[in-house]
Amino acid sequence: MRDFAALIEVLDHTSGTSARVAVLEAWFGAAPAADAAWALHCLLGKQRRRLITGRRLRQICLEASGLPEWLFEDCYAQVGDSAETIALLWRQHQPQAGEEPTAPLQDWMERRLPALAALEGAEQAEAVRALWRGLDSAELLVVNKLLSGGFRIGVAQGLVLRALARLSGLEQTQLAHRLMGDFRPSAEAWQALLAPAVEGEGPGSRPYPFFLASPLVPPDDPTQPPLPGAADDWLIEWKWDGIRGQLIRRAAGSFLWSRGEELINPAFPELIALADTLPAGTVLDGEVVVWPAEAARPAPFASLQRRLGRRAPGRSLLTACPATFIAYDLLEGEGRDLRAEPLHRRRAALEALHRSLAAAAEAPEAGLLRLSPQLPLAHWEELEQLRRQAESAGAEGVMLKAAASPYRVGRRRGDWWKHKRDPYRLDAVLLYAQAGSGRRANLFTDYTFGLWDAPPAGGERRLVSFAKAYSGLDDQEIAALDRWIRSHTSERFGPVRAVEPLQVFELAFEGLQPSKRHRSGIAVRFPRISRWRRDKPAAEADCLASALELLRDADRHTHVPSD
Repeated sequence: MRDFAALIEVLDHTSGTSARVAVLEAWFGAAPAADAAWALHCLLGKQRRRLITGRRLRQICLEASGLPEWLFEDCYAQVGDSAETIALLWRQHQPQAGEEPTAPLQDWMERRLPALAALEGAEQAEAVRALWRGLDSAELLVVNKLLSGGFRIGVAQGLVLRALARLSGLEQTQLAHRLMGDFRPSAEAWQALLAPAVEGEGPGSRPYPFFLASPLVPPDDPTQPPLPGAADDWLIEWKWDGIRGQLIRRAAGSFLWSRGEELINPAFPELIALADTLPAGTVLDGEVVVWPAEAARPAPFASLQRRLGRRAPGRSLLTACPATFIAYDLLEGEGRDLRAEPLHRRRAALEALHRSLAAAAEAPEAGLLRLSPQLPLAHWEELEQLRRQAESAGAEGVMLKAAASPYRVGRRRGDWWKHKRDPYRLDAVLLYAQAGSGRRANLFTDYTFGLWDAPPAGGERRLVSFAKAYSGLDDQEIAALDRWIRSHTSERFGPVRAVEPLQVFELAFEGLQPSKRHRSGIAVRFPRISRWRRDKPAAEADCLASALELLRDADRHTHVPSD
């Protein structure tokens, strides 16, 4: 643990990509295999399990130090991280009792930390405090983060892969593929990860690393093409509003992986049955959506949300929200990796596969596979009109993919672009504010906005909470708004401040859905601040009727089930 904590501290104080890669390469090269595997697991953000809650750790710290809770809250507001706040306060009030013999990171991850989580009450509190007394400052911070499930270190996966590629001599793409899926940290897993490439290496159940599109920013001059080359050098399709996935059929079985590297077989049994009908050695890249057989377009994302996380969806849910896989790429065919082939060839192979499945379809599962249609685009001038048609097709926008592009790893700019339709917009009033975290821990950056419950002519009316947002303002605007909030606070509720309802902001968001859990009766999808309406008085902000009209407009073609 001491070596790993020292690595985190060095990375935190090292700037420059090359320098950080060198630090990682040297550390991994010197670490025992099992410790290296666990360190990799943590650095890639795979250690998400919460062993002891941050609130419980705070309670243990306060009981021993005698500090009042309000002081902890004030310190947390400045630091912005609960684990770091506990580490700082503990070190000030409980000096280190003496260094214990260092233990391997593997021992901490597999035995020591889980043993603490298994304890309860006073026994657990004393065990945690005894542990803390033997740790230096760097170890204390890392251990608290691992216990609370909040281990987030600013090291991009690409940097880690570059370090491992230099260490092993393997290609980054091969390392990324070996890490996909269920990487279980162990000495054996580490050795297998860095083992020399073997021809015909079996991928088993693993998905391929996903190739991600970049947002398209059209040129200011509408007469200029948005991308190099002619329009027919690009394949155009809808950007579907579902969850990205890879549907796999191999000798090892059938699998459905999400882009977040989660195996989601239990939530979508009908798609696993569909995968069973695919030829062995097939990997499809596409989108999981809810799409009733008789509907002209997929259902809104709200329907799909009802399916996510279900270990065993019931018959009524399967009937109400039937899943479909929209395929738009063929990554593996007949057991052969096709990712290096140009997209137009992969697309032709996908279409041939779809035709053969349709011709031979006997099982009802075959109807659950749809081919994402190619959209006609003869000239760049037609792109904007096509993008505006996305909503009527039940899509978020359009995708533009270079016909000659291979299937790359991660977000590599140049070949794949997403051009989303314009978001919905409403003007809302700032009601509440809360301090942020990290470098903005001492600034109010988390905001709650409200809409009027009646139009201006409706007599007496009040503001109803509508959405929360914490992105969209630049640093100068955040600083100015922070000063305004501090001088216009009307009430305090712990870390939350109610403010005078005077400031209006235009909110942009991707969609709305009915919700019984929200006071407004509406849930907002991906809200963010698009601009500060200093020119507009609060009385002229939008009302709930405007939001309901947007909801009815979005729901014109498809019923949205309430949650």
